Amino acid sequence: MVSRRRLKGVLTTLALYVGAALLIGYFGVNAYTGDYGINARQGLDLQMARLVAERNTLRAERQRWERRVALLKPQHLDPDMLDERARALLDYVDSRDVILMTRQR
Repeated sequence: MVSRRRLKGVLTTLALYVGAALLIGYFGVNAYTGDYGINARQGLDLQMARLVAERNTLRAERQRWERRVALLKPQHLDPDMLDERARALLDYVDSRDVILMTRQR
């Protein structure tokens, strides 16, 4: 009887340790390979860097367009910008412009 109780106690303790080790191992593997783990974090960092670069490019383009629009405002009308837009919209050319005619296929 005494040996069975001792064996049962040892096996119960061993089972608890094995279960705890498996649980810790499971969380350890998921911390490395899971959706929010170390590997995923590296991928998110790369994606974030690409998006920041794209954001900076778009901000520069927006500022460029804002400068061009500001030149067309009635308070600060730029004659050169007005002339450029009028020619583009009305298809006008100046007598001093050089025009190259090409044949279409």
